[in-house]
Amino acid sequence: MWYEDALASSHPIILYLHGNAGTRSSCVREAARSQRRGSPSTETGLLQGQGRGPVWHHGWGDSMGTPSERGMTYDALHVFDWIKARSGDNPVYIWGHSLGTGVATNLVRRLCERETPPDALILESPFTNIREEAKSHPFSVIYRYFPGFDWFFLDPITSSGIKFANDENVKHISCPLLILHAEDDPVVPFQLGRKLYSIAAPARSFRDFKVQFVPFHSDLGYRHKYIYKSPELPRILREFLGKSEPEHQH
Repeated sequence: MWYEDALASSHPIILYLHGNAGTRSSCVREAARSQRRGSPSTETGLLQGQGRGPVWHHGWGDSMGTPSERGMTYDALHVFDWIKARSGDNPVYIWGHSLGTGVATNLVRRLCERETPPDALILESPFTNIREEAKSHPFSVIYRYFPGFDWFFLDPITSSGIKFANDENVKHISCPLLILHAEDDPVVPFQLGRKLYSIAAPARSFRDFKVQFVPFHSDLGYRHKYIYKSPELPRILREFLGKSEPEHQH
């Protein structure tokens, strides 16, 4: 009943897709901080609807089953449709963080293909594809120069059907796109986020939509999961979501 009432209000809604280490407490903490600072276009809560128990990916937290790319994407699509059926004409934004950016672009690509895109897509600390992310991850640093690294570590990921191909998905997405990335991110290297932007910005699918890349200087210490602490974030979101004309900038 709480969700029904919240979704029926006049506030923007953000479907937040968490990363691999996302927890209920971290989602609620981010929602609470953002609500105190004000939402993208109103004085009510950013991440509205997350405060009473965030959406878990398939196989995470309270969600049943085993994690899979297909299952996570299906879950996100189901939740999006559930929200749209109850939110009237309220704006609905998709926000993915880290691994959740892979789910987010999978979801939004499918929504655009069926001509029901969200009002905007926000990618926080994104990678290009899971293979490049695995190769760049700090856990692989002592192995990546060994002979057979690709065959032993990376090929099994691809052959198992796990792609999370953000770099391919953005070529088929038609809605405003905002990419946020910290320069000192030790988990998803900053250059992968910038590379994703360089792929998306000239894509024909974004011809009529804004694509924006916002870097956060390493001196700020936001690393992989603390961009939400930025006092500039509400302004960035407000300005990005408050304009509709095409714009490609960083």
